[in-house]
Amino acid sequence: MTQSKVFSSNKTLNVKGRLFDLTLPKVMGILNVTPDSFFDGGRFTNEGSIITQVEKMVNEGADIIDIGAYSSRPGAIDIPAEEEMKRMIMAVSVVHKKFPEIILSADTFRAEVAKAAINEGAAMINDISGGKDENMFETAALLKVPYVLMHMRGTPQTMTQLTQYENLLKEIVDYFHIKIAKLQRLGVKDIIIDPGFGFAKTTKQNFELLAQLSYFKILEKPILAGLSRKSFLWKTLGTNPEGALNGTISANTIAVLQGASILRVHDVKEAVDCIRLVGQLNTSEIKN
Repeated sequence: MTQSKVFSSNKTLNVKGRLFDLTLPKVMGILNVTPDSFFDGGRFTNEGSIITQVEKMVNEGADIIDIGAYSSRPGAIDIPAEEEMKRMIMAVSVVHKKFPEIILSADTFRAEVAKAAINEGAAMINDISGGKDENMFETAALLKVPYVLMHMRGTPQTMTQLTQYENLLKEIVDYFHIKIAKLQRLGVKDIIIDPGFGFAKTTKQNFELLAQLSYFKILEKPILAGLSRKSFLWKTLGTNPEGALNGTISANTIAVLQGASILRVHDVKEAVDCIRLVGQLNTSEIKN
């Protein structure tokens, strides 16, 4: 089995002047410094717990640490920018000082928070809103950092009511085409796409996205899959976020086989193992 049949074609990002190769999929470890995120809310809200968790993820093989200071779970409270900024800057500064070589991603939909995080040491923007903030695309262009463009409708407060699609895959691709063109006109060179599992999608639609993830290769951009402990997995299995590790591993395996370049996860070691095992399909001849 050739590499092209399993992993996406060679993709590289410019991360602060350093070439970041996505030929082999990479792992983005989640660090939520919020009190109310759906799985790890309240666990990492002070310097000690943040450092301990990042050290664990780095030791397990994380390539990127994605720091979020605003909960995007369905129905989450909409906090003011000042509160998100305070949480984000504290976390980025602490992690960057302790782990200067690790790539930090700022998980935010606010341009002002993204800019502050980059100035503090982050090197990537992960925007769940797909540029809802009218200044976000220009900010990404000005800062010259990789930008994760996610598909979403509405807000965390309204998205569960916005799941009507005539053609799910086509509408998401059309969304990406429009926004990628705008980003490129502004000069953003490194764009990663995220189809937005769990954001304005029903359980059935999420599984359709997973089954057809390779469809998004037509956009010729690296694909990020954020499946970790999502409700469509644990509800299907009749469990809860804490019991969704096996489901997450299964979904991540499918995503990598479908061409995902980045897995965004709570559980780094398991994702690293998944990528290593799928990678063996590239080096082994499979015989009947």
